[in-house]
Amino acid sequence: MVEQRFSVSRTRLVLCGLMLLGTAGPCAAVEPTPAATAAFNSYIEKVEARLAQRHGSANGFLALEPQNAARLRQGETIVEKLTPATGAEFSGAMLHDWRGSAFAPGATAADFERLMRDFNAYPQRFAPEVTQATIQLQQGDYYQATMRVKQKHVITVVMDTSYDIVFGKLDDRRGYSRSRSTRIVEIDAPGTSKERTLSGSEEHGFLWRLNTYWSYEERDGGLYMQIESVSLTRSIPTGLGWAIGPFVESIPLESLEFTLRATRDALRK
Repeated sequence: MVEQRFSVSRTRLVLCGLMLLGTAGPCAAVEPTPAATAAFNSYIEKVEARLAQRHGSANGFLALEPQNAARLRQGETIVEKLTPATGAEFSGAMLHDWRGSAFAPGATAADFERLMRDFNAYPQRFAPEVTQATIQLQQGDYYQATMRVKQKHVITVVMDTSYDIVFGKLDDRRGYSRSRSTRIVEIDAPGTSKERTLSGSEEHGFLWRLNTYWSYEERDGGLYMQIESVSLTRSIPTGLGWAIGPFVESIPLESLEFTLRATRDALRK
C-alpha cells in the first residue's frame, strides 16, 4: 500500500513537472539560446565525423561488439545511452544522445533501403508515432520530407517536423542515412476544427532539434541495424530533476526501441 501511494505521488509529481515544463512564463526559455544551439551544432559535427570514419571502412562499420551481435541474433534489442556530461553552454536545454541496435533475420541491405526510402508508408509502418509523412523533394539520394509525429508519455504531444535526409552506402551490403531536422513545431488541438500551429512564444520546448543516423550491415544471415538519435529539448525545471529526469530520459529510449521493433517487423513482412 505504501509503495502504491508512493507510485501515485510520483506520477502526480511528474505530471506537475510536465505542466511546468509546458508553461511558458515570462522568463521561460521557449526557444534554445544561441549558446545552446551552437553547442548542439558543435556536438553534431563530432557525431557525424565519428560516423563518417566508421562508414568509410568495412571493418568496424557498426559500433557493435561480438558478444552484443550474438545477443541481437537471439532477438534482443540493445539501447545505449551516449549522452555526455554537459556544462553551461547548454543552459536552459538538454542534450540527448542514444544508440539502438537490432537484427532482422533474413533481411537484406536492399530490403532496408527500400523500406526507409518509402516515406509515404511510414504512417502504416511506424504507427502510432508517425501519423503523416510526405516527400517534398527528391534528388537522387537526397530527400526533403515532412512528418506529423505523436508522442504519448503521460501527456500527448503532436508535432509537425521537416527533415533533410541523405542516403549513402559503402557497398551492396553496408549502408547508412543521415536525417537532420529543419523545422519542428508543436500542434495544438490536432485533428479538430481548432487545430493550429503554436507560435515560437507559445511552444513548450518538448523537442527543439532531432537528428537521426541509421547504419546497417548485411551478414550472418540477416541485417544488423543501428540507429543513433541526437536531440535537444528544454531543460527540466529546477528542483524537479529527481522526479522528471528519469521520465524525460525514458522517452528517447522507448522511441528507439519502438522504431527498431517496427522496422524489424516491417522487414519480416
